[in-house]
Amino acid sequence: MKKPFDIVRLHHVEVTVTDLDRAYDFYVHGLGLFETARDDTHLYLRALEDANHHCLVLTKGEQASLNHIAYRVSADEDLDELDRLFTKLGTKKKWIQPGEERGQGRALRIQDPGGLPVEFFFEMEKAERMLQKFHLHKNTKIKRIDHANCLITNIDEVYQWYSNHLGFMTSEYTVKGYGEDEKMWAAWMHRKPSVHDLALISETGPRYHHTGFWMDDAKSILDACDHLAAMGYARNIERSPGRHGTSNAFFVYVRDPDGNRIELYTGDYFTNDPDWEPVKWHLDDPQRATFWGTEPPVSWKTEAVLVQDILTGILLEPKPLTPKKQETV
Repeated sequence: MKKPFDIVRLHHVEVTVTDLDRAYDFYVHGLGLFETARDDTHLYLRALEDANHHCLVLTKGEQASLNHIAYRVSADEDLDELDRLFTKLGTKKKWIQPGEERGQGRALRIQDPGGLPVEFFFEMEKAERMLQKFHLHKNTKIKRIDHANCLITNIDEVYQWYSNHLGFMTSEYTVKGYGEDEKMWAAWMHRKPSVHDLALISETGPRYHHTGFWMDDAKSILDACDHLAAMGYARNIERSPGRHGTSNAFFVYVRDPDGNRIELYTGDYFTNDPDWEPVKWHLDDPQRATFWGTEPPVSWKTEAVLVQDILTGILLEPKPLTPKKQETV
């Protein structure tokens, strides 16, 4: 059923870092993002395609964590429709006033049923688009933000919530068990016509696994690895380049100096045909996580950052899966 609001796509993420100067070197000199604005506690960054104020906010704090992920809606009145929906559902929420997040209009921030801090907004200040400023491009050429990957303990509830109430569609999913014991383990959900804006994974949570950024092609990801290694960030390359079975994406995973994880990502596919049927994977398929069959590092499977309470800013204590649910990422 058509919703009285339209969520366009994942637009930006805010994470915590402990040292803004150190983070600036990694994200601007290393990953090639552009500074839009900065103050004593925040750094606002954008990518090559961005014509708005930011796609990533780095906020100074005591440890790496997720402040919020943010989706853009099609019209300002969509925020009021969402507010009515969340009131009806009993969702924890608060309004963010214009300018409270620099460059952004009013926004509605919620704690979703998985415990994730999520924001919806419409208005954001324009910024210079750097796509054809070729003389200013760095060796790492991130085009735009692509997706957020989140770890939760109650995937059935959260999956249905995003599907039924917010109109998210599913491109792929993973199950565990067979026959009557088969249960959903992960889902790749989208609003834009690609594989995902949001990945939901059954794990100890709520925690935030990574932010995915879009690159042109596999060669651009390999060039980024060369650049990061030459800058002295070789140890920050956590999971070497490869191809996922899920999503078909070519990838590399890197960690910033505080441990926030970033995926440089390319090569997924169009998903908005009306007769699209989600691709099903099984958790024990060795080509699921890496199409070439290589095993991800232990840190990638076990480590993630905590998420903040939207009202207090306190980091939420993650809860483990029950023994029957527990599996590896």
